[in-house]
Amino acid sequence: MRMYDIIEKKRDGRELSYEEISFFIKGYCDGSIPDYQASALLMAIFIRGMNQRETADLTEIMANSGDRVDLSEIPGIKVDKHSTGGVGDKTTLILAPIVAACGVPVAKMSGRGLGHTGGTIDKLEAIPGFNTSLTREEFIRNVKRLGIAIAGQTGNLAPADKKLYALRDVTATINNLSLIASSIMSKKIASGADCIVLDVKTGSGAFMKTLDQAVELAKAMVDIGERIGRKTAAIITEMDIPLGNAIGNSLEVIEAIETLKGNGPKDLQEVSFELAAKMLQLAGKGERSKCLEMAKACVENGSALAKLGDMIEAQGGNLGVLSDYGLFPQACGIANFIAEEDGYIHSVKTDLLGTASLVLGAGRETKESPIDYSAGIMLYKKTGMRVTRGDTIATLYTNNKEKIKESISILKSAINISQASPAQKPLILAYVDSYGVKRTCNTRC
Repeated sequence: MRMYDIIEKKRDGRELSYEEISFFIKGYCDGSIPDYQASALLMAIFIRGMNQRETADLTEIMANSGDRVDLSEIPGIKVDKHSTGGVGDKTTLILAPIVAACGVPVAKMSGRGLGHTGGTIDKLEAIPGFNTSLTREEFIRNVKRLGIAIAGQTGNLAPADKKLYALRDVTATINNLSLIASSIMSKKIASGADCIVLDVKTGSGAFMKTLDQAVELAKAMVDIGERIGRKTAAIITEMDIPLGNAIGNSLEVIEAIETLKGNGPKDLQEVSFELAAKMLQLAGKGERSKCLEMAKACVENGSALAKLGDMIEAQGGNLGVLSDYGLFPQACGIANFIAEEDGYIHSVKTDLLGTASLVLGAGRETKESPIDYSAGIMLYKKTGMRVTRGDTIATLYTNNKEKIKESISILKSAINISQASPAQKPLILAYVDSYGVKRTCNTRC
C-alpha cells in the first residue's frame, strides 16, 4: 500500500477503505508518512469529502490511536456530554451533578480552554484545592462511590486527532464537516461512555454560525456515534446571546452553584435541564417529560447541589465555596460598562464579549498562557432588555487594570442599542437523533 495511491484515489473522488484510512493514520503518527503527503490527503478530503462510512472509520481509527478509557468496572449505563463551545457555557458544572443525583453515573473527562474563557477543567480549578489530575484508579473509584468525577483528559487520548488537527490548522483544512465531526467524536469514543449527548451551539458566539450548519454537524456526529455502537443524540442550542450572565471562570462556577440552588438565570436553567434530561433519557430513565421532571426535582430537593459538594470534597476542593463565594479568587480591578442611551439591547456580538473577557485575563491566547480565575464579565442586560442611560450593562473584573479600557472598547462595539425591541428566538433550536431532525425554529434562526 502506498500513500501516493491513497492521495490519488481521494483526489479523484473515490471512497477510501478502512485499511487505507488506517494506513494513513498509523503512518502519520509514527512518522513514516511526511507532512506534505498528509497535507495533500487532507486537502483532497476537504475538497472531495468523505461519506458516512469513511467518516466513522476515521473516527474509530483515531480513537484507537492512543488510550481507551475502560469504564466497565462502573455499574450502570455511563453517559457523556460534549459541547461545541460558547461564551458563558458552564452547563457541565450543572448537569453532571443533576444526572449523578438521578442515579446515572457521570465519568467525564474534559479539556482546558483555548480562547474566550477556560474549559470545564479550568473552571473547576478556580475552586481552591480542586484536583483535576486524577489517576485512573482514583477516577473510577470516585465514580463508583459517588456517581460522579470530572478530570482532565489524559495526554494520550486520541493522539492522532491532536497531531492531525495541528496540521489542519496550518493547511486551511479545518472547516470540513467530516474532519470536524471525527475530531470531536474520536475523543468522546475513546472516553468510554455508553451514550453521548452533544450540545451543538449556533450563532455569533459559536463555531457554527447558522442553524443549518449546526444541524449538519449534529447529524454527522450522531451518525458516527450510532455506527460505532454508542447511543448518540444532539441538541442544537442558541449562542447569539451568552448563556447565563457570567463569563469567566470563578464567576461561572458561582453561577453554576446558584443554578443548583434554584437561583440561576432562566436561560441557563432551561438549557441545563434539557441536556440533563436527554442524558437521563439515553440512560433509560424514561421519556423526555419524565426525565425533565427528575432533573428539576434534584435541584428542588437539594440532591444535585449535594452531589456537586461530594465531588468537590472527593477531589480535594474547598467545600466552603458552596456557601462562601469570597473563597474564590478575587479581582482587584472592577469597572462598570454603562449604557450611554435609552433603548433596547437589539443585538450582541457574542464572540466579541468572549474576546473582551479574554483581554481581561479569563481565557488564554496560547496553551501556555496563564488564566486569571477571578477575571471576567457579569452581564446584567441581554438581548431584548430595556435599558436607560446610566444603567449598568455589565461589570468587568480583572487583576490587570490596564486592560479595562480595551475591554470596554470591545463591549461598545459588541452591544447594539436601538429603539425597537428585537424578536426573540428560542434557546432550543433543534433535536437530532438516529430518527432524524426535529426543529423548533425555522432556518432564518
